[in-house]
Amino acid sequence: MDRRTFISSSAMTATALFLDWRGLRAQSAKAAAGATVETTAGKIRGLVVDKIQAFKGVPYGASTAGARRFLPPIKVQPWTGVRDAVEIGFRSPLVDSVLVPEWAPLNLREPMGEDCLNLNLWTPSASKGGKRPVMVWLHGGGYSAGSPNMVPYDGANLARRHDVVVVGITHRLNVFGFAYLAELGGEKFTDASNAGMKDIILGLEWIRDNAASFGGDPGNVTIFGQSGGAGKVSTLLGMPAAQGLFHRAVAQSGSAVTSLPAAAATQSAEALMARLGLKGSQVEDLQKLPMPQLLDALAPRSGPSSAPGRGTPASGQAGAAGRGRGPGGGGFNAAPVVDGKSLPHSVFDPSATTISQNVPLLIGSTETEVTWNVNTDYTAPADDAALRERVKRTLRTADDARADQIVATYRKGRPTASNLDLALIIETDASQFRSGTDTQAERKAALGKAPVYMYRFQWYSPVSGGRLRAMHCMDIPFVFENVDISRPVVGDGQDRYALADKMSAAWAAFARTGNPNTKLLPKWDPFTAEKRATMIFTNECRAVNDPYRDERLAIAAAQPARRTN
Repeated sequence: MDRRTFISSSAMTATALFLDWRGLRAQSAKAAAGATVETTAGKIRGLVVDKIQAFKGVPYGASTAGARRFLPPIKVQPWTGVRDAVEIGFRSPLVDSVLVPEWAPLNLREPMGEDCLNLNLWTPSASKGGKRPVMVWLHGGGYSAGSPNMVPYDGANLARRHDVVVVGITHRLNVFGFAYLAELGGEKFTDASNAGMKDIILGLEWIRDNAASFGGDPGNVTIFGQSGGAGKVSTLLGMPAAQGLFHRAVAQSGSAVTSLPAAAATQSAEALMARLGLKGSQVEDLQKLPMPQLLDALAPRSGPSSAPGRGTPASGQAGAAGRGRGPGGGGFNAAPVVDGKSLPHSVFDPSATTISQNVPLLIGSTETEVTWNVNTDYTAPADDAALRERVKRTLRTADDARADQIVATYRKGRPTASNLDLALIIETDASQFRSGTDTQAERKAALGKAPVYMYRFQWYSPVSGGRLRAMHCMDIPFVFENVDISRPVVGDGQDRYALADKMSAAWAAFARTGNPNTKLLPKWDPFTAEKRATMIFTNECRAVNDPYRDERLAIAAAQPARRTN
């Protein structure tokens, strides 16, 4: 069996274990019993699938239900005997996102509950002394939805291919993880702020204390995430309690230049409480409400949520990814809060935080971020006049000449692009997806303390007649070397494999050394605001200084009050 066939069959076997959570126990019996590992809370036993040790649903924190709701997490109670870690745990309570149909089969939609502080771990060897880099995945979905158990996030292939330990953390979301109650609930709720981020920090502390037992190096931990997960990565860079728990950071299609002011967070909590018939002073009553009632309040009044993390670019996950903000549904603004303690100030505004100045950053975005959105307009502009009108709507301008100038600039740089291609790329470039990652890279690089590496993902999927293009999330299967189990979004072309090898190798190299250069890629220089070195990921990867400079400047000029938060 050659390596490619081996990876494909391994991935398929592992996926079969988790595609249907209801049949997980029966499917688990088909895998061999894995290693038994002593953790700080007790012994756990996992599964071994094609030489990778997998541990699922490992508790790192106590239940957050009842009297612990909204409050900082605490460590899990130790147990005796051996605990099986062969099934995924609860995901956080949430209102499920409306996804593009191609992504929907990749979402397991596993059961949810407030006892959700658990993690998944994959390692080539569950024994001490391995000193492997540890790569900790923070999932997308804004700060209000998502789960680390989506099919493309399976860490087995990444661990097997690149000899790393991969961890995916479940944490609280939306009102359960981001209700700011410190100014409403009295002394009991003084620390009821950024609970979901504090969950992640507790997970990182578990990794610090236990990674060595799984063959990992607690002194070499990389946090990486996409969209809302990239926002979480970026936020951790500015949280004092997280410092020293990670050593490199990767932000894919997301940023957190600014975070939510405490006053706005208090207003958001009060508005949600009013919707539930509660006054701002009735925080203890809010804590006692049944979980379904809270979720009901997060859903839009008109029906199922369209933006609890993956809604329109103006109000959904684009907000979360680009600005570090985003609604949690029902008007609740789920986002990290500048509370003066756990998050002292915005991480990248007006300049980059210095508390993580020595942490290297890899950051980037996809060419057509907006094509993940179920509300994206795929109507091809029939002529130049229709394209001009669409660009004017995108830029919120009535200036025909400005719109024509921007279209001409993009046509010059992309002579074979269709009118629809141009419209979608312009919409992405004018969004917070692009400006947020650009701003964060610029401000981090300006510190001059640790390298920043910038990338742009330009591989276009053939799925659905090519409609998805290089959409938001399209890079994830390549980073995880999971293109075979992600066929609904990436298709089945042979070109997938070489790009997956290049991207996963670069991410693993960055985790290992802080430098993503490998023999599979052209020389990748660090990013500076002057040269703007960028790696373009597509079938023929190339390193370019300031790619599409004229387009970038044209968009910036058309948005004189352009927001960078």
